[in-house]
Order: sequence, then structure tokens, then C-alpha cells
Amino acid sequence: MLTSIAIILLFGLGMGWIFSKLRLPGLLGMILVGIIISPNALNLIDESILTISGDLRQIALVIILTRAGLSLDLSDLKKVGRPAIMMCFVPACAEMLGTILLAPALLHVSLFEAALIGSVIAAVSPAVVVPRMIRLMEEGYGRRKGIPQLILAGASVDDVFVIVVFTALTTLAATGKVSAVSFTQIPVSIVSGVFLGACVGMLFVQFFRKCHMRDSVKILMILSISFLLLEVQNRLEGYLPVSGLLAIMSMGIVVKQRYDVLALRLSVKYNKLWLGAEVVLFVLVGATVDLNYAISAGTLTILLVIGALAFRMLGVALSLVGTELSKKERLFCMVAYTPKATVQAAIGAIPLAMGLSCGTLVLTVAVLSILITAPFGAIGIDNLYKRLLEKTE
Repeated sequence: MLTSIAIILLFGLGMGWIFSKLRLPGLLGMILVGIIISPNALNLIDESILTISGDLRQIALVIILTRAGLSLDLSDLKKVGRPAIMMCFVPACAEMLGTILLAPALLHVSLFEAALIGSVIAAVSPAVVVPRMIRLMEEGYGRRKGIPQLILAGASVDDVFVIVVFTALTTLAATGKVSAVSFTQIPVSIVSGVFLGACVGMLFVQFFRKCHMRDSVKILMILSISFLLLEVQNRLEGYLPVSGLLAIMSMGIVVKQRYDVLALRLSVKYNKLWLGAEVVLFVLVGATVDLNYAISAGTLTILLVIGALAFRMLGVALSLVGTELSKKERLFCMVAYTPKATVQAAIGAIPLAMGLSCGTLVLTVAVLSILITAPFGAIGIDNLYKRLLEKTE
């Protein structure tokens, strides 16, 4: 295991540095390293690492979402208003609708199978989007109109919505029935997650004001509680739906609102944690990619991913109707809301594991969505934000 960790970190950091020198997003190099050292290629990763890869990716998401919460000012988000709520659902619904319309014609699948494919590829990747939106806020690009805050908040809720839809569809495939209660889990999990995180955040603020300790100790405490919030989500499953990731982000937001000085200091610490977590996350995402599936996919499957992405961008445009954003700023939002990676890596193989006839096809589309949209979105954000967004000092 230790050798595998060394390989992941050294090769991931090295390739990330090379890609950044080529003026490409470092995450592309990290994903490429994962593909090369995966069991489907050189097989340099120990089986024990692959067994816990889901947990390791979860830890990385915890770090970046906490960092997002510590950077997100609610007053900026309130200025955005209605579009922030629409961005949580409309783009994902548009992409699923696009898949339902296109997949039967392109891939000759049933409407249900098309809906299942859509629910896998519709989730945006917080791991790609969130660090970039944080950087935009720090540099002042789009901040006056709340553009990074809008995308950051929407990307976090988008995942909850899509995963609940995916779970409902896989339940239908397994049992032949799905209840309306499944879909009520979406608002309940969002509200309960935000409430739980806010309560924990307020307790942290009170505790840290009274008990003085090193910031490094505070980080360890916050990380530990964050992991417990995810466990709360797992333990309450079937009783009360709770979004652990939203709870973690809400916890950070409350600390930012109630104890801004501490939030700034903790953000610096989380930036350092993200340096290593990012490498592990994207190398392991790459390790889940089987190029054999991608190569055998064919042109029609690629057209499906691109077509669904066009529907998603249309959904973003609809969400921004009536806002004061310029055409350039709306174009940036449309591009910034396209990257896929972590969710597709986590759920893409589930239909195949369930023995569904469309399982191989679903996994193929999930792999292609990562290979196409992660580079497109990351490169688009990195190269367009200075051209399309207004800078505020």
C-alpha cells in the first residue's frame, strides 16, 4: 500500500506540474496518471488502495467542500437569489431530458435505460468546479455579481438531486416499483443537511471562542466531525434522508458568518490539505477509467455525451434568464457548469454490478463523460474567466 501511495503522489504531482507548465489544468495530468497505473493498464496500484478508493475520494471532497463553506459569504449569495436555486436543479434536469430524447435514437435503448444513463452523467463535479470558483472569489473575478458563489452553491446541491434520482431509478430496476416518497427525499435531505451543518457550525464557533488552541488542532477537530456527519447520513438512511456533504459545507458557511477571522485562517490550512487531497482524488478517478470501454464506445456514444452537455448548457442559460448577467458572464456560467468526474466514477459501475443489461453501456457513457467534460470544463474555466468576467478589487 505504501508503495502505491508513493506512486500516486509522486507521479500525480509530477504530471500535474508538467500539465500546468503546458498551460493545461493539472488535474488532467493526474487523471492520466490514474489511467496509466490502473489495473486496466500497468496495474501499479495495490488492491488494498482500490478497495478504499471510494473513502479516499470522499475525504478529498470533504476537504474541498469545507474549504468552499469557509469562503462562501451568504450576503453575496443572497444577491443572486432565484437563479441560485434554479442552478441546483434545472441544468441537471435538462441534461437528463436531453439524454432521454437522444439515447433511444443514437444507441437504441429503452426510455428507462436512457433515463438511467442520464441520471449517471447529469451530476457536475464539485472537485473540479469548487477549487476554481474559490480561486475566482479570491482574485475578485465575477464576485460583484456573485457568479462564483452561484456556481459553487449550485454544484453542491446538484449532486444531491442527481444521486437521489439515480437511486430511485436503480430501485425501480431492481424491484420493479418506485414510490413518490423517493423523490421527497430530495428537499428533505437538503434541508436536514443544511440544518444539521448549521447547528454543528454554531457549536464550533462557541467552542473556539471560549477554548483557545492551535489552528492545526481545530482543523483536526473539524475534519473528524465532518467524517462523523457522513456517518450520520449513512446511519439515518432509510429513516431520515440527510446530505452529509451539504451539512459539511453549511458548517463552514456558519463559521465564516459568525467567526470570519478564524475562517480566513482555517482556509489557508485547508488550501494546504487540498494540495495532497487533489492528487489522490484525481489519480483515483483516473484509475476507475477503463479505456477499453471508451475505445469501444463508438461515435454515437460520444455524440450522446456532447448532445446531453448541450442540453445542460441550455438549462444553465434558462436558469439565468432575468438576471443582470451579461452575455459573456452567462457563457462563462454555461462552460463552468459542465465538468464531470467524481460522481460518475462513484456510481457509473453500479448498474453493471446489479446485472442490468444496460450496465456496460452506462459505464461506457460515464467513462466518456469524464474524459470529455472534465478537460473541457477545466480548460474552459481556466482560460475564459479573465476574458469573460469583471474583476472587482
